[in-house]
Amino acid sequence: MSRVWTKSDWRSKPRVQMPDYPDSAALEAVEARLAKYPPLVFAGESRRLREKLAAASHGEAFLLQGGDCAESFAEFSADTIRETFKVLLQMAVVLTYGAKVPVIKVGRMAGQFAKPRSAPTEAKGGVELPSYRGDIINEMEFTGEARLPDPARMLQAYTQAAASLNLLRAFSTGGFADIHRVHAWTTGFADADKAERYRDLSNRISDALSFMTAAGIRSERMSSMSSVDFYTSHEALLLEYEEALTRVDSTTGQTIAGSGHMLWIGDRTRQPDGAHVDFCRGVINPIGLKCGPSMTRDDLKRLMEALNPANDAGRLTLITRFGAGSVTEHLPRLIETVAAEGANVVWVCDPMHGNTIKSATGYKTRPFERVLAEVREFFAVHRDKGTIPGGVHFEMTGQDVTECTGGVRAVTDEDLSDRYHTACDPRLNASQSLELAFLVAEELSNRREEVRATGGGAS
Repeated sequence: MSRVWTKSDWRSKPRVQMPDYPDSAALEAVEARLAKYPPLVFAGESRRLREKLAAASHGEAFLLQGGDCAESFAEFSADTIRETFKVLLQMAVVLTYGAKVPVIKVGRMAGQFAKPRSAPTEAKGGVELPSYRGDIINEMEFTGEARLPDPARMLQAYTQAAASLNLLRAFSTGGFADIHRVHAWTTGFADADKAERYRDLSNRISDALSFMTAAGIRSERMSSMSSVDFYTSHEALLLEYEEALTRVDSTTGQTIAGSGHMLWIGDRTRQPDGAHVDFCRGVINPIGLKCGPSMTRDDLKRLMEALNPANDAGRLTLITRFGAGSVTEHLPRLIETVAAEGANVVWVCDPMHGNTIKSATGYKTRPFERVLAEVREFFAVHRDKGTIPGGVHFEMTGQDVTECTGGVRAVTDEDLSDRYHTACDPRLNASQSLELAFLVAEELSNRREEVRATGGGAS
């Protein structure tokens, strides 16, 4: 770690899950063009997010991170962005009431264009072609031309990300995020058929808002209730894109990845000596690290040292993804490793990626019951270890899709074909996302009561 880091050092490291572009001159031209574009986010924003995540590591805030598995060029629209943002706000209101701490709102938006794949190629009808790796790299259509990696797609990704961020910033501060408006949407869900168990919490939130209004506390006089801080995140997978948008902060001289407020390293690209870890270790953005069943104690120690050598609170978020029924087998050793190292981390549960199955009708799906089970196991292990569950990470959408089975609307295997629109992995729909927020709020409320009963604080 004594050598000086530069943003292109990753190019000399082993690389995985990245395309080989056939036209190197075209790639260099796109990188040079992107390098002249304005950054999408700014250093001060990422520093504020790090401060909020530091609070989450101490139990003084809670992270809600959610959005698309892979953003699509074809489905890009203001309505799609608005509906996903709306559901995240609804979830945040419910979680805030349950946790009684601020909820940090981070979208998998405005940059989540690339996806790792389990195999470099796929075959259909005796034809083998490169795998689809997200719209920033190639196209989903199963033809040789469509599957060829095209660097020009990075320019379209940048344009879409910039437009998305512009709209998200307007929604965040323009009155759309007023807490009274958001809770009116939440109430609509709790009043739906089969949502009886959520009505009590919804009514309690309404009572609290009514009391504030009666006491003369009005949202138009309290900017904190009529606007929100909203941040963006994505997997730092396509490093040519990440390097091209990396900038030096003029006020501090620090290096920031200008593509998004928070970046994460996937479970398939977290090699301690690999390209993705080397790139992420040098930027000041908050970094997420996906931790799957194969993560060993030694792996985690090496990664924490590489990504957060100063042990700064809020810098590193560990996003666990084991699958329902496997959390108690794998999470304790990681918690013990963090404790032994005295490391500052935020513990976050991703209950999506370990619970993907193939349905009887042939669709890739995620049963809602398994997603919920992993969340509950995550909270149970932290309760047993006396550590802090700091957040949740979901693949979800505001659209009325049928991609994950179960929930109060009872999506079945037979329903999956109705509105299966995902570019890669199945997402929770709006109803399932909000239902999950109510259930996580119960876990947070129970934890708060347990801490109060024992006379303890955040541990």
